[in-house]
Amino acid sequence: MNPVTHSTFSRRRAFGRAAAGLLAVAVGATLAGCGTGPKPATKLDPEADVTITWWTGQADQAQTILKGLAEEFEEEHSNVTIEMSSGAPSTEDLLQKLSSSFAGGTYPDISYSFGSWASELAGSGRTLDITDKVADDADLGWDEFSGAARATAQPEGGATIGFPAVVDNISLIYNKTVFDAAGVEYPTDDWTWDDFRAAAAEMTDPATKTYGYGYSVSGSEETTWQFWPHLWQRGGEILDGDTATFDSAEGVEALTFLKEMAVDDKSVYLDQTDTKFGQFFASDQIGMITSGPWMLYDLKTAGTKYGVAPLPGIDGDHTTISGADIWVMFDHQDPNREYWSYEFMKWLTAAEQDVRWNVAYGNLPLRESEVESPEFQKQVDDMPGIEIMAANSANATIPRPTVPGYVKLSESIGDAISRVLQGQAEPEPALQDAADRATEALGEQ
Repeated sequence: MNPVTHSTFSRRRAFGRAAAGLLAVAVGATLAGCGTGPKPATKLDPEADVTITWWTGQADQAQTILKGLAEEFEEEHSNVTIEMSSGAPSTEDLLQKLSSSFAGGTYPDISYSFGSWASELAGSGRTLDITDKVADDADLGWDEFSGAARATAQPEGGATIGFPAVVDNISLIYNKTVFDAAGVEYPTDDWTWDDFRAAAAEMTDPATKTYGYGYSVSGSEETTWQFWPHLWQRGGEILDGDTATFDSAEGVEALTFLKEMAVDDKSVYLDQTDTKFGQFFASDQIGMITSGPWMLYDLKTAGTKYGVAPLPGIDGDHTTISGADIWVMFDHQDPNREYWSYEFMKWLTAAEQDVRWNVAYGNLPLRESEVESPEFQKQVDDMPGIEIMAANSANATIPRPTVPGYVKLSESIGDAISRVLQGQAEPEPALQDAADRATEALGEQ
């Protein structure tokens, strides 16, 4: 789960700082194929020799797994050569690298992308539109991908620009040692947020510096994306077109709930760093965190006694958030490269290959059909609770916005949440100010 030099935990919070300049660079370049290399084909010939370039955004074990799969595909299709590399020194650098490659005509056929980059890339004029292919391909099983993953690959409801690459979601992880010490019953699948709050308060003990819950107040995307399920479960929305609407009554109610836990109950460890709350949870100082599959390996290594459940809900709604990333495909106006890029991605994301990639590496499976596979059952044995996270993918029905201004939007509300939970602001005015700043940023795109 480690793209290049970054942990999966940090990957979920990452954004491309190069985003603002991406469209200008792309528009300024011509819509030709690569500046070097063989002349593009003009007619499709599936038997012709073809080379496709793949930037994986991975390193170490992950890159080794993908290299083996690419070589297997080449063996099955002797006319296809896959030139693969990580693409950049780190996954976060990929967006800048893509931006530069658009200008020089040296961009790849396929690249890993954080889901939050999807709109910028779709607006570059370089991506390949596979909407019709996906709709007409009966063997693809597109509907087997989660709704959030499919929506991320189709930013803003427009063209489908690639395939899901990695999926996850946040679930409730609870520390059995802390629960047992406080005499609190473990969470159930039908827990409400009121149940959650009550349990957090009961486990909190200032004398032992034990907290019921941990939450990031760094103002980063970790702060923000933990908030969205609270908003969605209450019926709120992040955006209405180009207007931020998270300051609705539903948003105020959601933030008020968290404030009451943090300020009134004092049951929340407020983490300024994004990382300490996970460490304190692992060392039995926090009773509950809401996090994803990337935490399980660390908990196993630490010997933490933990359990996993879906997020608490409201009126039976347990909506969660998924940080789906995608394999973005790019157009070189070469039908042979387009054909084989699509065929390779279709093959790679099929269940038979995904169990040897995502599942073998410890990520969640891309498709529900993989849950019963021997490969996934081995992961369940190694990291108990991952099967609950896989099932929780069904609750990831709403995609995180992929609009170009999302980075600024996230920064605005993240700052508001942080100030409110630290007792420095009230929910309603803080959210209204954040929404105004977010809407202004959206209008600048």
